[in-house]
Amino acid sequence: MDSSSTSSFSGLLAFVRSADLGSFVAAGRALGISASAVGKAVTRLEQELGVRLLQRSTRRIALTDEGRQFHERCRRILDDLDDARTMVSQAAGAPRGRLRVSVPIVTYHLLLPLLPDFLERYPEIELDIDFNDRLVDLIDDSVDIAIRSGDLPDSRLVSLPLWHYRTVLCASPAYLARRGLPTRVSELDRHDGIRFRFPNSGRLLDWPLGTDEHGSEPPALRLRRSLVFNNMEAVRGAALGGLGIGCMPDFLVREPLESGALRLVLELDPRPSGRFRAVWPSSRHLSPKVRVFVDFLRERLRAAEPPPRRRAG
Repeated sequence: MDSSSTSSFSGLLAFVRSADLGSFVAAGRALGISASAVGKAVTRLEQELGVRLLQRSTRRIALTDEGRQFHERCRRILDDLDDARTMVSQAAGAPRGRLRVSVPIVTYHLLLPLLPDFLERYPEIELDIDFNDRLVDLIDDSVDIAIRSGDLPDSRLVSLPLWHYRTVLCASPAYLARRGLPTRVSELDRHDGIRFRFPNSGRLLDWPLGTDEHGSEPPALRLRRSLVFNNMEAVRGAALGGLGIGCMPDFLVREPLESGALRLVLELDPRPSGRFRAVWPSSRHLSPKVRVFVDFLRERLRAAEPPPRRRAG
């Protein structure tokens, strides 16, 4: 690599780190050089390209429109380079490096018990997990892989199924003793419901009511009153606190059902109602560290026993 190529690559690194971290100072710390050297490298890159990439002020830097487009392409190049280095290093040893994963908050009930085994099996992988219900942009946010449920509208992404889950209706024994046990859907109009609203779409989660007595379409859900949360942990906590009947993924209520802290109510539809998938940018090949993480999850989650079916009564 000649000196001009080296200078261009240094400028590219300086530009990407500055855009990622929001300042030349932070980029200099990450690259092990001074903030002044970062600024000069970015300026040289802008001169070579003949375009302004960053707007500077005394307090912050910001991407221009051209800089935003260039940053996305440069980020992909650096990610591909990192993947290539990891693939080469795998030939001489185990998968290694930082693995950036975005997952819904509720999945920590599933993932946390599995992480010790994964880290023991792959000690050179550093997991950086973001538990967040926000719909992250894998490319712009430099995420290696995400776990998601629902539709996949972004054509830049590809996915691989991980595991299916059911949604079930649950209530605490204290609530059922106080308000009675519903035996059919029509009796829900005498009960309090704890509803979940998807934070990204604002849509309420459908309850698995099955069909009516004649096998027709699911009946309309009518409740005496509702509590609505945009966090499934809050739904679980409210159900445990005796505030009503909640609808939750089966894996979230596995332990409360086993202990008797919650009881199943109106188990009408046993079919899987959702699935989680591993999602990554279609422009990138699966690196060894991502591949072993996905394979590990598929192996462990599919081998897991189904949750118990303890009915109320």
